[in-house]
Amino acid sequence: MEQELYSKERSASLDLLLRFQRLLVSKLYPADCVGQVSNTYSPDLLGVGSLLKKYTALLCTHIGDILPVATSIACTSHRHFAEVSYVVDGDLTGILLPELVVSIVLLLSKNAGLMQEAGAIPLLAGLLEHLDRFNHLAPGKERDDNEDLAWPGIMGSFFTGQSCRNNEEVTLIRKADLENHNKDGGFWTVIDGKVYDIKDFQTQTLTGSSIL
Repeated sequence: MEQELYSKERSASLDLLLRFQRLLVSKLYPADCVGQVSNTYSPDLLGVGSLLKKYTALLCTHIGDILPVATSIACTSHRHFAEVSYVVDGDLTGILLPELVVSIVLLLSKNAGLMQEAGAIPLLAGLLEHLDRFNHLAPGKERDDNEDLAWPGIMGSFFTGQSCRNNEEVTLIRKADLENHNKDGGFWTVIDGKVYDIKDFQTQTLTGSSIL
C-alpha cells in the first residue's frame, strides 16, 4: 500500500518508465531454466537484451547530465545538499537507477552469459565517478568511510589499538548482523553488551562450540 501511495506521487511518465523497466527485467528473468547456462539465445531474448542496453544508455546519459549539476549545487552547504538530495531522490536517479542496478545484478547471477551478451553492465560503470563525487558531499562522510574500513566498528579498535573515546564513535552491531556473520562461518559473541570475535580461540581450544 505504501508503494501504491508513493506511486501516486510520481509523475505519469516516470511511473511508465519504471513499469517498462520492470517489464524488460521480467522478460530476461529465466522462469523455467534457473541457473541454466546456454551459449545460444533466441532472437526474441537477444532483442530484449538489446532494448535493455539502449534503455540503460539513455538512462545513464540523463543521470550523467544531472549529477554534475546536482554536485555543483550541493557543495554550497549542507542545506543545499539536503535539498538537492530530495530532488534527486524523486528523479530518475533515485527511483529508476537503484532498482535497475539490483535487477541487473540479479539477472547476472541467473544468466551471466546473456547479460554479457546484452552489454548493459559497462554502461552503469560510467556513473560511478559521478555518484562518488555526489556522495562525498554528504555530511558525516569521513565517519562513514572510517566505519566501512573498520567494520564492524566496535572491533575496529582492537586492530588499530585505539579505544573509542565516546559513544558517538561506537558503531552498534545489530543482532541480525551478528547472526548473519555467524551463519557465514564466523564466531561472534556478546559479553556485557560488547561484541567479541572468538573465532581464533575456537580453533585453539579443546572445548566444544556449545561451551563457548
